[in-house]
Amino acid sequence: MSARLNLFTHAVSAKALKHIVAAGRVLEGSTLPLATQELVRVRASQINGCAACLDMHTKEAAHAGETATRLNLVAAWREATVFTDAERAALELTERGTRIADGGVPDEVWANAAKHYDEDQLAALVSAIAVINTFNRLNVLVRQPAGDYVVGQFS
Repeated sequence: MSARLNLFTHAVSAKALKHIVAAGRVLEGSTLPLATQELVRVRASQINGCAACLDMHTKEAAHAGETATRLNLVAAWREATVFTDAERAALELTERGTRIADGGVPDEVWANAAKHYDEDQLAALVSAIAVINTFNRLNVLVRQPAGDYVVGQFS
């Protein structure tokens, strides 16, 4: 299986990708915990059905020390006991921010996230949700295949 289109080989899409990648790299310097960032990326990618992003971010998370148990339970985070209250708030915000057409982000979801994260972390969290949703949409549109990602491949 191959992608419908290689976004890196066309001037306009390659230039756009360069800026989206740069936006994602800004998050590396944030105080939002890396574990939270990866959980957010995995959950949004599950919702959006982005196999390429799931391949990448489950491997990156595992490489960074995330456990298989937690990665396997991200889709069922409400019932799982392995996530902190802060991570649950981030995952709920991720779901609402990813499924925006289903009613947006209610004030109580935002308030719950704000209990656990300061404004800089909230800004990083919102940015992480937006960036992964952008990558999900690009990869789903072109049917980017998954399975062969190597940790650090795009570093």
